[in-house]
Amino acid sequence: MMHLVAYNLLQLSYLLKYLLMSDKKYLQQGDAVDKLRELATEINVCLFCTDAGIEANTGCRPMATQGVDEEGNIWFMSDRDSEKNREISLDPRVKLYYSHPGKNSFMVVTGRAEIIYSRTMIETLWNALDKTWFKKGKDDPAISLIRVRPENAHYWDVKGSQMVNFLKMVASAATGTTLVEGEEGALLVH
Repeated sequence: MMHLVAYNLLQLSYLLKYLLMSDKKYLQQGDAVDKLRELATEINVCLFCTDAGIEANTGCRPMATQGVDEEGNIWFMSDRDSEKNREISLDPRVKLYYSHPGKNSFMVVTGRAEIIYSRTMIETLWNALDKTWFKKGKDDPAISLIRVRPENAHYWDVKGSQMVNFLKMVASAATGTTLVEGEEGALLVH
């Protein structure tokens, strides 16, 4: 019974979170790139979805963000023979779903992906954990890069910890006031 109550309160907290978001922003250029970089690198792992033109068979998989450059392009490493690379070659449209429920930070990015083969860029983006996927290290010939050029991005970012915000949401629901501080907005990168 306690699990059911906790589950219902959690559902209420998520519903209230979206209803209480009050500060809608439209960030452009440098500010948009900064917010995109902040969320993409802090959350790090996204659900990377390709759209090979077949709605029912859209491929989604978790991918770690390698970095966000000065232009707002989001970089990933991928095996050159991977299914996602084949899907991107058929249709470059992708969606990236970032979610950090512990911090109540979320971002959705739509854009165009491109497969890049650049030893210099691999060297720049490489980190020690990448050896998990590429056993031969940064010189592994199987490494390719995916550069996603965002066309649209939207974010939700609630300030404060999840526990404090949960208590604020319950108090907000009881009092009819808005106690949770957060922001929502569009990122106009390019």
